[in-house]
Amino acid sequence: MLDAGTLVGLLAEPQRRRVVAALVLGGSRVDDIKQLTGLDTRTTVTALNRLVDAELVVRSDDGSYFLVEEAFALAARAAAPALDAEEMPGAPPDAAKVIRSFVRDGRLTSIPAHHGKRLVLLDMLAQQFEPGRRYSEAEVNAVLLRWHDDHAALRRYLVDDGFLDRDAGQYWRTGGTFTPDG
Repeated sequence: MLDAGTLVGLLAEPQRRRVVAALVLGGSRVDDIKQLTGLDTRTTVTALNRLVDAELVVRSDDGSYFLVEEAFALAARAAAPALDAEEMPGAPPDAAKVIRSFVRDGRLTSIPAHHGKRLVLLDMLAQQFEPGRRYSEAEVNAVLLRWHDDHAALRRYLVDDGFLDRDAGQYWRTGGTFTPDG
């Protein structure tokens, strides 16, 4: 996963920004990207290779390039300050107490063995996933690694306890506290 600083560093170079813009606009082949950017072949390929090396762009077997658009949201979330129990307005006092007990400096100190306490923390973690959006396993792991090194256990608990569901390598939020906008 790219951190926000690395992402900004990649986009600090104007030619790479132009290549990313061309990808956003639908270009996927070197010739398409050259036409959209006005760059020569060497500059285009150099920029694409750097973006592929950084895993912001993927190259398919047929030679097409695709922007990993989720990288922007993941980097923004990772750079955001971690939630603190005091910053969770409306959290029931019991839930806030559990969060205060198990979250330090934006990370879980441990995964509670007690199922009820674990459910409180899983609900908090479920809030990191946008309802209606599908995530790859790598994206889920990246979000969970921000909270605890044992991302596989957290992912398994989230699925087993109905906070996330999965199929064909894709995960999506199916539970947890939800506050409608309004």
